[in-house]
Amino acid sequence: MAEIQQQADSGKGGKKRAKKMSTKIDMTPMVDLAFLLLTFFMLTTTFNKPNVMQLTMPVKEKNPEEQSQIKASNAFTILMGEANKVYFYDGLLADDVKPELKLTNYSADGIRKELLARRRNPDLVVLIKPDDKSNYQNMVDILDEMNITDQKKYALVDISQADLDLIKTSGL
Repeated sequence: MAEIQQQADSGKGGKKRAKKMSTKIDMTPMVDLAFLLLTFFMLTTTFNKPNVMQLTMPVKEKNPEEQSQIKASNAFTILMGEANKVYFYDGLLADDVKPELKLTNYSADGIRKELLARRRNPDLVVLIKPDDKSNYQNMVDILDEMNITDQKKYALVDISQADLDLIKTSGL
């Protein structure tokens, strides 16, 4: 609030001088408003942070021979098909061995249950192979399942023609 202070007359006779008035502005409400706005904007910016999953990608090896090979006993392969279907099998697909392909879904009783059952193996590598006909939401769902089940090693791999043939011949 602004106040005007008047100076008292000195009591001398003679000419009357013009009174000098000094003003004093109280800055307390403006400082309070500044701190309230600062607090409000700091609080709302913390709510505005996007929710993203941290994804660490390995450095690509210059020499393909130096890449480590996965043992079939440590591999778990997930095939993402069309119409929200997800297939899986243990091990790797080889010419001489045809694994048993199973069908499941993206729910907690589906692929999450299978991933949790295999957590006993610390060297487990999950190979995720999306089909060209699978949708983006399925990719997000399977990456969420990797995060939920705390899988340390997983890789996105191109689906091979042998995997597509396995899906077609399985009848699932």
